[in-house]
Amino acid sequence: MTDEDQLETENDSPELEIIQLARANDVLPVEIHILPVASRPFFPGQAVPLMMDAEHWAATMKAVADTDHKILGVLLVDSETSEEATPENFYEIGTACRVHRVHQQDGHLQVLVECLQRFRVEKVIHKKVPFKAHVSYLPEPDAGDDSGIKAYAMAVINTIKELLPLNPLYVEELRVFLDRFGPEDPSHLADFAASLTTSSKEQLQEVLEILPLLQRMEKVLVLLNNELELARAQQKIRRTVEEKMQKQQREFFLREQLKAIQKELGIAKDDRTAEIDKLKARIEDLDLTEQAQKRVEEELDKMGILETGSPEYSVTRNYLDWITLLPWGKHSKDKLDLKRARRVLDRDHYGLEDVKKRILEFLAVGIHKGEIAGSIILLVGPPGVGKTSIGHSIADALGRRFYRFSVGGIRDEAEIKGHRRTYIGAMPGKFLQAMKDAGTANPVIMLDEIDKIGASYHGDPASALLEVLDPEQNTDFLDHYLDLRFDLSKVLFVCTANQLDSIPGPLLDRMEVIKLSGYIAEEKLQIARKYLLPRQIDRAGLAKKAVKLDAKTLRAIIEGYARDAGVRRLEKQLGKIVRKIAVRMLEGEETPITVTGEELTDYLGSPVFRDERKLSGPGVVTGLAWTAMGGATLSIEAARTHGFNRGFKLTGQLGDVMKESAEIAYGYLVSHATEFGAEAAFFEKSFIHVHVPAGATPKDGPSAGVTMTSALLSLARNEPVRRIAMTGEITLTGEVFPVGGIREKLIAARRAGIKEIILPEDNRGDFDEVPEHVRKGLKVHFASRYEDVLPLLFKA
Repeated sequence: MTDEDQLETENDSPELEIIQLARANDVLPVEIHILPVASRPFFPGQAVPLMMDAEHWAATMKAVADTDHKILGVLLVDSETSEEATPENFYEIGTACRVHRVHQQDGHLQVLVECLQRFRVEKVIHKKVPFKAHVSYLPEPDAGDDSGIKAYAMAVINTIKELLPLNPLYVEELRVFLDRFGPEDPSHLADFAASLTTSSKEQLQEVLEILPLLQRMEKVLVLLNNELELARAQQKIRRTVEEKMQKQQREFFLREQLKAIQKELGIAKDDRTAEIDKLKARIEDLDLTEQAQKRVEEELDKMGILETGSPEYSVTRNYLDWITLLPWGKHSKDKLDLKRARRVLDRDHYGLEDVKKRILEFLAVGIHKGEIAGSIILLVGPPGVGKTSIGHSIADALGRRFYRFSVGGIRDEAEIKGHRRTYIGAMPGKFLQAMKDAGTANPVIMLDEIDKIGASYHGDPASALLEVLDPEQNTDFLDHYLDLRFDLSKVLFVCTANQLDSIPGPLLDRMEVIKLSGYIAEEKLQIARKYLLPRQIDRAGLAKKAVKLDAKTLRAIIEGYARDAGVRRLEKQLGKIVRKIAVRMLEGEETPITVTGEELTDYLGSPVFRDERKLSGPGVVTGLAWTAMGGATLSIEAARTHGFNRGFKLTGQLGDVMKESAEIAYGYLVSHATEFGAEAAFFEKSFIHVHVPAGATPKDGPSAGVTMTSALLSLARNEPVRRIAMTGEITLTGEVFPVGGIREKLIAARRAGIKEIILPEDNRGDFDEVPEHVRKGLKVHFASRYEDVLPLLFKA
């Protein structure tokens, strides 16, 4: 106050004004150091502990400590951290605080400040740490007797009361506030209420900057109500979670108590309830036999008292796993529709009419009975003729699950009937594994390569199959591992084999044999067109019309590269062509790409099969043979090597049966030479050599007797045989006995271009069963004795 102002006051007032002096500590300085904070602002009336980086803010705190007043201005900044703050980030209004205690530890400063009064930054004096500013202070407004402010104060107090039960932390803060201020101090009450909330720093700064009490309390009440709603929502969520957890906790405590009791009694140490419950849940869905139900209950009881770490516990658990995973009483419904079955077989296979007919007869019997069971089908034929795919088609026609496994090379009986549980790593046999994977008790199970099953010191698997494949026994099939009777009678077993010779008689007796012969060239042509070529194009990801092969080209592939009985090699050759075309397409060639017969060598190389050399001359005769790969023509040569002495020699890697046939043919012809137009002296002075070409290929079988006799007769008469093929077994008395593989042999003759054939009379019925399209164009003669063969050999 200036002297002039004082004089005016004395003149205007009749009485002298009393001026109250202030203590030095109560006067706040107009220049103070600034501490920026990035988290939230401080309000007057609070005592706040601060934690700050010592390296960054030590200079500021030292500067404050060097002052008499120890005042520090705390100011909110809009930067991410206080260390990044610059004067441009400062808010305008902050709180002046007195520093009471500073303690440095582990690179941090622990500071206790008492918040005193709001201030406004007028000018920043020092713009680097330590910041310093010129400020003006904002005094707290007086509420007086304003009823509106009192009403808001009561509302704020009531809202805080509602918050107290929801968050116990508020109770301690309220106690500290009441120690310093009363509810009749609305300014500090508003600031205290704002500091209780979890509002954003911007919202709290807005409260700090509002000086009029009524406006400030309105804003604070809004923030309090938001906090109240948030606290109620959190409590509701907590209550919901607690309700859900309560039951689980109760069960957990009960289980723990039960475990403790069991541990005291020594009957259990680990919790196995979950596994037992899982097994019981599986059992509820199964139709167990009485024996199986009893066994399961016994094993469950044992599992309940065994220690989980013991080996027997894991053995018991695995055993129960297997029992409960098997489809006890679960059957899929058969689609007993003969028309549908015929449609499926025709869709998946071309030709094979006799095979389809046999399968449909088998299905028709099952349809009349109302179920397909009790028979085992054996499909016999060369590789690649479609045996496995027929099994797939049968399953598809019936609507059953299909499971296939190969028994070829199995030498251990346990593979069929399982290992006993006493062995480590024991498991059930292949059939129960198939039942588990199929998921039903009536799947179609295919046993591939049953003719290649072996035997060893581990046992004879073929004998073990007798129980499985016997309809009278497999209703109670006993697996060694399971040691329970399981019904396999509803399973349809389909077996495949290349030949019957190596299948044990008792096993073969239990099966219904369906023979699949090889395909003739015309059948292969249609199969390639309808199935093989489209499938290879699809596998290569090409468009359907990207590849064109005409009938002439396909026929050239069949004759030159895939002359075997099946179509597997034909499909491989088509796959080669499609792959090379795919490369040409990527190189920019336009589609469709047509492959001609002249281009086949570029795609497939030189032909694998060439036209069979038409061996001719005296002593050369064409025979017909059956092999595991189908039928084949077999040229037999007989030659007189010298006349020094009498003798007979065989070459061509012949088996014992074929050697005997040659000796019988030689003996028979020597004794009947003159009857057949040969000189008797020819054999007395000739060393004869009989050879069957392709000496690297083993050959055996009884069907070459007639052919060898004819070759020796042609040599003795020095007269070539007509273009004719023959098969049949001969005896020392000249009888022609029947042989097998008639269809395969006829197909081989057609392939070689031979139209005239001699067959044993006893094979006439087999010839009649051969499909018409195979017999067409063939001239067949039947012979019961060798005398019937003689007129057909030489030109008239």
